[in-house]
Amino acid sequence: MTRSSIVVLAAVLVRSAVAIPIASAQEIRLQAARATAPGPGEVGDAQPDAPAADRSPWLLVPLVSSNPKLGTSVGGLGAYARAFDAGSPVSLIGGMYQYSSTESSIGAAFARTSFSADHHRITAIAVFGLVRNDYQDYLGTGQPLKTDDHLKTVAARYQYRIGGDWFVGAQANAANYQVLGATPEDDLVLETLGVRGFSSAALGAVVMHDSRDNLDMPASGWYANLNNLAYREAFGGSSSFDAYRADAKTFLKHGGRHVLAFRQFNWLTDDAPSGGQATVILRGYKLGQYLAPYMSSFEAEERLLFGRRWGATLFGGVAALYGSSSPPLERQYYPTWGLGLQFIVKPAQHMLANLEYAQGVEDNHGLYLKFGYGW
Repeated sequence: MTRSSIVVLAAVLVRSAVAIPIASAQEIRLQAARATAPGPGEVGDAQPDAPAADRSPWLLVPLVSSNPKLGTSVGGLGAYARAFDAGSPVSLIGGMYQYSSTESSIGAAFARTSFSADHHRITAIAVFGLVRNDYQDYLGTGQPLKTDDHLKTVAARYQYRIGGDWFVGAQANAANYQVLGATPEDDLVLETLGVRGFSSAALGAVVMHDSRDNLDMPASGWYANLNNLAYREAFGGSSSFDAYRADAKTFLKHGGRHVLAFRQFNWLTDDAPSGGQATVILRGYKLGQYLAPYMSSFEAEERLLFGRRWGATLFGGVAALYGSSSPPLERQYYPTWGLGLQFIVKPAQHMLANLEYAQGVEDNHGLYLKFGYGW
């Protein structure tokens, strides 16, 4: 697993856990999201006539993912959900754990909080795990490689509403990643290829606009996030480089309750080592398998709702990797398409479980059961 895949993996864990991305350790990353003042039942107290399960502040969701490059992982997520005041969206505090058929295990504790009438937001995550990798062709070098990788990482972001739908804030993260060969032969390959563990630490700034009408199931509004992370040896990391992200999403309601959503995302790096470069983050692809200094992607998703509890998604998109990479990539564009089925666990609080299948190219595909929409 590369440094990029760790960072993005942590972000995916956060996404699965709290239905938002977060700033990360090479970038446990992406963005704490905004919801406008909640409607009936959207804050911690459900409507009086809501079923008991909807009124409970506890959320329990199974987690499953499967693809030919990562194997199959199963686990669960548990969280406590409540609103701290009438003007803030629901906050989540909880944890999750996943174990895979490759004997890898990852656990995370997370918090997504909003308070003071949604003027202050704090998002944080801590991830710990053992990741066992079995590469038939490590990063295109032609070398097979098995590694046991130990991961520890923490990340946090604070944002303050400066007016209207605009927020500014700061973020920080730190990671420690140890890479050990599964056999003496693998240790020799690691030494030959120059693969080693690393530590990283970064600080950055965030500017965000969010006019979405709901945090977890938006039906209207738009979202934009610009942020950077400055990784520095002076902070305790093993290398110095910069990473920048620009993320834009829009949501268009139609046909009653259905939503057509679009996302355009950019991940740019400057003077980053290969393990710190951008990677394809589309569903269906293994994080960190394809690396380049720059990545841009576009996605469209149709979100259909049927009754109070059920929904379906149809989605497609493409990512482009560009800039000089080593080893050189065989292709620049990486398309994806897929479909999903959603069960709304808590209708009053707009929280859902999401089962999706995604198909990419070059035998990349995946099946995922997680909390929340893909983005």
